Amino acid sequence: MQQKKDRGQLIVLSGPSGVGKSTVIAELFGQRKNIYFSVSYTTRQPRVGEQDGVNYNFVDRVEFERMIAAGELLEYAEYVNNYYGTSLKAIQERLDAGVDVLLDIEVQGAAKVRSRCPDALFIFIIPPSFEELSRRLHRRGTDGEDVIAGRLEKARVEFKEIPNYDYLVINDKVSEAVAEIEAILTAAECRVDNRKSILAQFA
Repeated sequence: MQQKKDRGQLIVLSGPSGVGKSTVIAELFGQRKNIYFSVSYTTRQPRVGEQDGVNYNFVDRVEFERMIAAGELLEYAEYVNNYYGTSLKAIQERLDAGVDVLLDIEVQGAAKVRSRCPDALFIFIIPPSFEELSRRLHRRGTDGEDVIAGRLEKARVEFKEIPNYDYLVINDKVSEAVAEIEAILTAAECRVDNRKSILAQFA
């Protein structure tokens, strides 16, 4: 009998470009109910095929800067003249309702979340090897050599942040990576702190 949780778990997932995060996340959501993917806000224009509210919540700069000023964002960053950020309210509502929330954010955003939500679970996904990461980026066929070189360089910098994470998942086979994340989430649910409502009857 699955108990309804008192509070959802905030899960932060980071990893370099090309590691296969979106594939792993899609597979995880196919297997696990009661988990919500936090859709980021951005000021950049939608790309072909992207839907508002699905890929991103698209807003203009004025609205985004209002959200910053009002303290509505858990974290935000600016890349190539566009803002990206996470709404605190949307996340809190889900967590309060006992739903787990997954954030897919890079290391700087994760560091900001860590300072505001120390009880979140921080998971870093790595490829089985650096060569494999390079192969995956080349296989995507979406970027030129210079862009790929930049992404690999950025990955080296991101890897230095791994000691700040709780868990390290290796994405060699997607199904195995998903199983590892499932195990992490199950262990978190079994923490004494997360089962206080069940404990009450034994007091």
